[in-house]
Amino acid sequence: MSLPEPDSDALAASHALQNLIAAEIARHDGAIPFVRFMELALYAPDLGYYSGGAAKLGEHGDFTTAPEISPLFGATLAHVAAAIMAQTAPRILEFGAGTGKLAFDILTEAASAGIHVEQYAIVELSGELRARQEAALAAFPQVVWLDGFPDAFQGAVFGNEVLDAMPVSLVSKTPAGWCELDVGIDEGRFVYVERAAGTEIAAQIAAQVPEADQLPVGYVTEIHGVACGFMRSLARMLTAGGGAAFLFDYGFPAHEYYLGLRATGTLMCHYRHHAHADPFYLPGLQDITAHVDFTAMALAAQDAGLDVLAYMNQASFLLGAGIGELLMRSDPEQAKTFLPQSIALQKLVSPAEMGELFKVLAVGHGVDLPDALLSADRSHRL
Repeated sequence: MSLPEPDSDALAASHALQNLIAAEIARHDGAIPFVRFMELALYAPDLGYYSGGAAKLGEHGDFTTAPEISPLFGATLAHVAAAIMAQTAPRILEFGAGTGKLAFDILTEAASAGIHVEQYAIVELSGELRARQEAALAAFPQVVWLDGFPDAFQGAVFGNEVLDAMPVSLVSKTPAGWCELDVGIDEGRFVYVERAAGTEIAAQIAAQVPEADQLPVGYVTEIHGVACGFMRSLARMLTAGGGAAFLFDYGFPAHEYYLGLRATGTLMCHYRHHAHADPFYLPGLQDITAHVDFTAMALAAQDAGLDVLAYMNQASFLLGAGIGELLMRSDPEQAKTFLPQSIALQKLVSPAEMGELFKVLAVGHGVDLPDALLSADRSHRL
């Protein structure tokens, strides 16, 4: 791979993380589950990708998210939140708030549109990102930070590209059946090590992968146990209160996820706006993600007591929520201000950009979605 070289400090941090992972492998008889490797690579204190100090988002980071592309994204979500808060309480909860841009845009639009937000809570695991959020949101005293799920919550919940960053298990089909891919070390390098799938992983494969026995030998895919656990925790929180959660991410329903064309899985790494498939490259300096199995997410939420309110692509959601009307608040004849916003909106809704690749899953308890969103619902495809 031809990727940008890290500076000496970043390289030293990656080597420290590699040593930490190697020590854990040594303590566990030479191999650890991939889900644990991914957890350490992303979240090990001070060294993991999300817990270290490297820039993640924007021009100088590794990827760009929808809120970074246009303030219209957050402005639109402010009005979605208003519809939910009118049925519950004037509170918003965001998971994984990144630079704080989405919160800033939601709160800015809310203030402008007369939408009362009593509290905007953020659950953020990254200390570096939390510091950036605190600086970006200093003008909004209603913002608070939480260390985890509250016991109960009433209001609107948002998670933009949260599920894809949750550690996954890797499994592979062998002539003897499904095995789990662990991570070991060979000649100083991290390598995959096959291990027969245990009872828990086997049950997850059976529940998650349609016609798993029919997939060819050599097929590799992801099992989303951590993300399913997140959905169950979300359900406990919302059923104890009331509201709706909107989860934006790239992924597929199960019948589209586990196809022959994805025989090597969907695991992807992002390093300085370069995408590649090697999770062992410079641990701690790159993002590691997997596409979301939205069927598994919806079933986990539903089994834990939530209603599946809607599922659709990002374009349908944003257009149904009124992003086009918000754009037209700018005068089309003022090209210097209108054209950049129009181009950014196209990136958010175009099928060739984020409009079809990104999906939105809405789950909730005790609330209804606006008719304009329900008209685009494709949850029957889950």
